[in-house]
Amino acid sequence: MLEAARAEPRPRRHVTKSFLAALLIVIGCILAPFAAVSAWASSEVGDTDRYVDTVAPLASDPDVQAAVANRAADAVMDHLDLPTLLEDVAPADRPRLAQALGRLGGPLEDAIAGFVRDRAQDVVASEVFKKIWVDANRTIHSAVDKALTGSGGGAVQIKNDSVSIDLAPVIDQLKQRLVDEGLTVAAKIPEVHTDFTVLRADNIGKVKTGFRLLQIAGFWLPVLSVLLVAAGVLLSVRRRRALVAGALGLAAATLLLGLALTIFRVMYLNALPDSVSQPAAASVYDALTHYLRTTIRMTAALGVVIALGAWLSGPGRVATLVRQLWNSGIGAVRSTADRAGLRTGPVGPFVYRYRAWITWVLVAAAVLSFVLWSYPTGWVVLGIALVLLFALAVVEFLAEEPSAR
Repeated sequence: MLEAARAEPRPRRHVTKSFLAALLIVIGCILAPFAAVSAWASSEVGDTDRYVDTVAPLASDPDVQAAVANRAADAVMDHLDLPTLLEDVAPADRPRLAQALGRLGGPLEDAIAGFVRDRAQDVVASEVFKKIWVDANRTIHSAVDKALTGSGGGAVQIKNDSVSIDLAPVIDQLKQRLVDEGLTVAAKIPEVHTDFTVLRADNIGKVKTGFRLLQIAGFWLPVLSVLLVAAGVLLSVRRRRALVAGALGLAAATLLLGLALTIFRVMYLNALPDSVSQPAAASVYDALTHYLRTTIRMTAALGVVIALGAWLSGPGRVATLVRQLWNSGIGAVRSTADRAGLRTGPVGPFVYRYRAWITWVLVAAAVLSFVLWSYPTGWVVLGIALVLLFALAVVEFLAEEPSAR
């Protein structure tokens, strides 16, 4: 009776520990999407090279090029006086202009508009535009930081709930290209400033506040999320099962963030005004969220790999069968090598004796490789897992029980 009375509180402690463990794992999984966004916000704005790498491909994007070319061409056409255009052209340049416009055909206004748009397209498709785009974004990175964290200024400005870039350098290149093509009147166009919208959001002040908070969280929110899940696993009565659940929970939470990004993309594009090119806005959105989606895929892949490893090392019937097939396959290869005269020598007994230590060293090396990898992707996680799996297979192949000799 006394022993039964002493044993009675133990299930309650187990229930309490299990509840706390589950609570910590759930909170860690809930924080995972916010952790991914905070890490993206911190690195995207805090790292100039990373930001430039993000926006640099947009200079070669056809939709962005078309939107920039149209905006620049419209700005130039607004400053061309068509009725007096030919009168202002020098007599020596009229044959060249007539020849250029003659190939376009149609009324004069349409011909000139088409001519200007073609030259604008040539400018944005050139290496000059790519250099302007990259240099401008590198120079204005601090202005992007101000724009997204609370204040405007510089080449990036916030007005009318939009983050926009001044296209004056592109228009200057367009004017020079028109002059070179014979439209010398373009040299008289004054300096033109027109904006290209990079981002647009209603109540952008609230967006800036939230972005700033996530940027401050930066590195610590992901660490907190992982620590909460790890604490829940350590506190759990069945740690292996808790590890599988926690890893899959992190993967599922980040995949939900990916789904939310896709849904928000549709909503964001539908809310844009007609004056904004939707294809170009879609390209900008995809570029700016590229690394965030990479983080999502990396976290999901890491969660699945950890959950799979924990499950395969467990006592389950299917997991045991998989391990038996693994060992049988490696044993068959070893037997074939023995018949071929290949021997491990003293290496086999040494590896067999210290196999557990060698396994943990390999796992630690895989973890260290992941931690030290700059901006790992899902493919990096998969590659590290496959290399680790191959190394474990080699260890199992080399491990030879001394009595077997």
